[in-house]
Amino acid sequence: MKKLVLFAFAFTLMFSVNAQIKTPQPSPFTKIEQKVGLTDVTLEYSRPSMKGRKIFGNLVPYGKMWRAGANKNTTITFGDDVTIDGNTLKAGSYAIFITPNKESWDVVFYSDTENWGTPREWDDSKVAAKASAKVYNMPMNVETWTIGIDDLTNNSASIGFVWENTYAAVTFEVPTDAKASASIDRVMSGPSANDYYAAAVYNLSEGKDLDKAMEWIDKAVDMTNDQPRFWYLRQQSLIHAANGDKKGAIAAAKKSLEGAKKAENADYIKMNKESLKEWGAM
Repeated sequence: MKKLVLFAFAFTLMFSVNAQIKTPQPSPFTKIEQKVGLTDVTLEYSRPSMKGRKIFGNLVPYGKMWRAGANKNTTITFGDDVTIDGNTLKAGSYAIFITPNKESWDVVFYSDTENWGTPREWDDSKVAAKASAKVYNMPMNVETWTIGIDDLTNNSASIGFVWENTYAAVTFEVPTDAKASASIDRVMSGPSANDYYAAAVYNLSEGKDLDKAMEWIDKAVDMTNDQPRFWYLRQQSLIHAANGDKKGAIAAAKKSLEGAKKAENADYIKMNKESLKEWGAM
């Protein structure tokens, strides 16, 4: 009986320790993921509300840097290099800080994102970009601090800031044309050596259409003649052997062996020697 009471007490204690009261956060967290052209952009921030308070020039003073939200830093992540106010901002994550004024806001993109509030010690070397945002007064109040990725085009978007009766925005440009052109050139120029290699090896492994496999592996090897790849040549030898071309298999294996020796790759040296011996070439 005593053991049963102790067990019940321990269970109750464990439940009490693990139980947590859940209540709404005063400044809820939000995350926005947006594709701008071909660039991934992610925005993460916490959203305070007015709750009857005067915001700009009071709760958020003019001329003083603000964290652009609540709790941990407001951050934005760009999947590619972007351009803001004529300056290149490298792909990566940045904290956003704002210094509001009546007519315009100064917006800073800061490379250290691990602050709660503004950094205790400001480091100018971590300022990745600065921009100026013109302030617009709206005919109504917006209760909750809102940041959006708006005004989307193929080549640009705006980071829009809205709170109280104030709107301001910073435009950034993305490298859509460069990425799209590179993709078009890559596809229109046909399969790469790696594509031919992968297709040939697949056909060999599955015993499918060895004539096609020979055609593809030979193209892959031809495309890399300036920098021969001994692993390509190894597969070329196996595919030719599987398709009954022993002479071609031996020639490819010898080239693969030579490359493996230069690379000091013991595994490929061993495999090629074994195959050459099997095919009567050693």
